Amino acid sequence: MADVLSDDEIERKLPTHWSLDGDEITRTYEFDDYLKGVAFATEVGELAEEEFHHPEIRIGYEEVEVRFTSHEAGGVTDQDIEMAELCDDHR
Repeated sequence: MADVLSDDEIERKLPTHWSLDGDEITRTYEFDDYLKGVAFATEVGELAEEEFHHPEIRIGYEEVEVRFTSHEAGGVTDQDIEMAELCDDHR
């Protein structure tokens, strides 16, 4: 099982535009229209399935919120940081 990162480690490793919220990292992506956000959420879902590390995704009218945590570890791990970077790469 992966080690939970300290808050300082998370802040140091966290990609731009991501933030720590409790035991999760989160980012809200903005889009010009609803269907672009849905398409992005689908890409994130496919990526998560490939990596077998699934986020919570909330789709709004012109935004998509993505949240990662490692439930089995009890907090944020390096895998969550890596997934955040992969999501950014697909934006």
